[in-house]
Amino acid sequence: MSENKPRVIDAHQHFYNFDRVPYYWPTPNEPELFRNFHPEELEPMLREHGIDQTVIVQADHSDNETDYLLEVAESNAWVAGIVGWIDLLDPEASAARLAALRNRPKFKGIRHLIHDESDPDWILQPAVLESLSLLADHGYTYDVVAVLPRHLEHVSTLAERFPKLRLVIDHLAKPQIRERHLEPWATLLRETAQYPNVYAKLSGLNTAADPHTWSAEDLKPYIEHAMICFGADRLMFGSDWPVANLAGDYAKVWKETNRALAGYSEAERRAILGETAIRFYQLS
Repeated sequence: MSENKPRVIDAHQHFYNFDRVPYYWPTPNEPELFRNFHPEELEPMLREHGIDQTVIVQADHSDNETDYLLEVAESNAWVAGIVGWIDLLDPEASAARLAALRNRPKFKGIRHLIHDESDPDWILQPAVLESLSLLADHGYTYDVVAVLPRHLEHVSTLAERFPKLRLVIDHLAKPQIRERHLEPWATLLRETAQYPNVYAKLSGLNTAADPHTWSAEDLKPYIEHAMICFGADRLMFGSDWPVANLAGDYAKVWKETNRALAGYSEAERRAILGETAIRFYQLS
């Protein structure tokens, strides 16, 4: 990589290793995903599209998967960091786990799949808030999976309560692209963006659109709104591979995202395609 070439980062991708982790999703109902996805499969695609490094994001509520992702990261230089998991419902265990991970520099933050919890207010439980305060104190990040409007409302609550906690909204909170609806998503996203510690990912948008016909034109209205709300300095690209395979593949996501960004300045594209993720996740 040239010293002057901007680093290109895929800030959201997954690996699945069913031999190591008993994932509850994907299932046989998602045959495109119900198998192992290893680094050896992704690396050639990264080289083909000029992507320098990635951030692996958790897909299971277990220390076991976090340990596996750290092994992958530490044996592949092109993995810049991982977003793992800790038990937010147990602040004492969270504190001990974070202390144990302090000597693992590629551990950058955590995520919990709150959209799979039956209670849409799960994130506001006192124990969870106490654990999130530990993340803020130790400089780790939190990825928010916001699918319901209620989830997105809570981002503002968290941002105000923990101004030191860097929050990133995964998949732009899954707007209704297929239905071509903007509200209430647009208003809620604008409200979250008033907090400077909140960022968002241009990821997972293809699976919110029509899986067979989507293109850059479908994504543009939602990306444009995100740009108005956050600006390029708080937006980052993520492929969401291999979940992206439910509506295309890595190549199509990369191509159509770049088409959707073509009207922005070089500096803005450079931020979205790498610089924001480097700063947010403090990638070395």
